[in-house]
Amino acid sequence: MEEIVHYVKPELLVVAIVLYFIGGELKKSERIKDKYIPLILGAIGIVFASVWVVATLPLKNLQDIAMAVFVAVVQGILVAGLSTYVNQIIKQLNKEN
Repeated sequence: MEEIVHYVKPELLVVAIVLYFIGGELKKSERIKDKYIPLILGAIGIVFASVWVVATLPLKNLQDIAMAVFVAVVQGILVAGLSTYVNQIIKQLNKEN
């Protein structure tokens, strides 16, 4: 997990926590199958990261916009992966075996 954290912008670590709780609520829902939860969390993570990128980076030209899209997608996927990873660690620690 430490390797993943090194790549996530510190400001976005809170998004991983938010996604963890969103994932927990999605898991309780009977309308959404478990196999779709990581995809949904990834999409939400990208949206949250996009908002952060637009709020913090200057978007003056096409190169800036391309970099913003890249950073938003990568950071969104990373925070979603981190939240899923934390969820799996908690599950494994709570197992009886």
